[in-house]
Amino acid sequence: MNTVNANDLKLRGVTAIEAALIDEQEVAIAVRGKRRFIVVDVDYYQHLRECELESAVRQAKEDIAAGRYVIESAEEHTNRIIKEYDLPPENT
Repeated sequence: MNTVNANDLKLRGVTAIEAALIDEQEVAIAVRGKRRFIVVDVDYYQHLRECELESAVRQAKEDIAAGRYVIESAEEHTNRIIKEYDLPPENT
């Protein structure tokens, strides 16, 4: 993964990121020698989000097939979460 240091980013701006993204799908931004941020092209970011959503759908389907779900009203759900996480009751 290519790395752009913060000083180079200050001097060259977006041009530094664009140059680093020519050969890679992501570029690290280093601040004081440590990688702090990752920058990706918007198309690649959208691809990652789609992968994340596909994974969530697959997991939900697996949970349903295995019977790991609850059918309840919104109020029942809220009460269960409050009790499960020992949260203070809502002020209504």
